[in-house]
Amino acid sequence: MTSSHTDCHYCLKSLRGRKYALREENAYCVACYDSLFANPCEECKQPIECDSKDLAYKDRHWHERCFKCAKCSRSLVEKPFAAKDEVLLCTECYSDEYSSKCFHCQKTIMPGSRKMEFKGSSWHESCFVCQYCRQPLGTKPLITKDNENYCVPCFEKQFAHHCYSCKKVITSGGVTYHDQPWHKECFVCAGCKTQLSGQRFISKDEYPYCVDCFSKLYAKKCAACKKPVTALGSAKFISFEERQWHGECFNCVKCSVSLVGQGFLTRQDDVLCHECGSA
Repeated sequence: MTSSHTDCHYCLKSLRGRKYALREENAYCVACYDSLFANPCEECKQPIECDSKDLAYKDRHWHERCFKCAKCSRSLVEKPFAAKDEVLLCTECYSDEYSSKCFHCQKTIMPGSRKMEFKGSSWHESCFVCQYCRQPLGTKPLITKDNENYCVPCFEKQFAHHCYSCKKVITSGGVTYHDQPWHKECFVCAGCKTQLSGQRFISKDEYPYCVDCFSKLYAKKCAACKKPVTALGSAKFISFEERQWHGECFNCVKCSVSLVGQGFLTRQDDVLCHECGSA
């Protein structure tokens, strides 16, 4: 710049016919300006003179010729770049060194592009989609099956079991009965509607019943004590001519000796041991 000012603001030497630089409306000769205001270059540590382009990034400065990738030395002037531990790298070198690989396509997720994180893996936003409908999942609820991600509606359509009773989706837990899935809260006694999950029950005509209801509704009565006869667990019962007895009730009506596994005689509706029957 050719001077229209008279003297350098710092050294007071004449600026007539000389180049100068302005700062806050004051004129300085080149030597004074560089010594007072020139920023040191991060790369070569030399001052960036007033006739050189000063490239700045986060309060640091470079000569145009020094503003380059720390790994491949390609110029970063007017090109995208990334910083790692205060070192500048072109996007290619940064990707090779530090960028994540997409879990789906295994390609590098370039700096500046949006990245999705899920279960410790990184994804391109365009790769993080429902396996079935191909719509972006973003931050929506999802379910993973066989390393594939599904939005909840698609997963339910494709894989979820529907309760045999209420027909709604079973999202967790559930009970299997007659090869059909049930919600625990829907698997109830056909008689009293008590939940049967984890309880003993008896099947009748493809319906489950709690022991009490089945006994009241269907179990035959003991010929001796008149209480229901069931065959649950290790309980024993005796059947003879369409009559049933609890094992502990099958006794001689006269002497009360147990007839289980023994020969016996009948007299009308009574059962007797051989000794009492022969008397």
